[in-house]
Amino acid sequence: MLGLKLYMAQRLSAMVMIPLTLGHIAVMIYAIQGGLSAAEILGRTKGSVLWFLYYGLFVLSVSLHASIGLRVIVHETLGLKGRALEIFMWLSGLLLLAMGLRALVAVTL
Repeated sequence: MLGLKLYMAQRLSAMVMIPLTLGHIAVMIYAIQGGLSAAEILGRTKGSVLWFLYYGLFVLSVSLHASIGLRVIVHETLGLKGRALEIFMWLSGLLLLAMGLRALVAVTL
């Protein structure tokens, strides 16, 4: 049953990530073509609740999606099972979340 829940969580996180990724790419192309510098981009994202929510959702979905994917890879390549595999998944997810939130705070707050 856990396998099905993780499978569905990963698929749902992918469904959230798709439009966020496309939006991110579109904004980056617009910024580059507009000739914006990194300082100008940060000037537009600092203090923005909208960008905080957008990239916050992105960070959450990527952390969930990637940690489940890493769980599968580690299980298939290293043969890790049981409690150790679950601990690995949670620690990798928390690490990714912490790094993403740190970047989110730096860019938006």
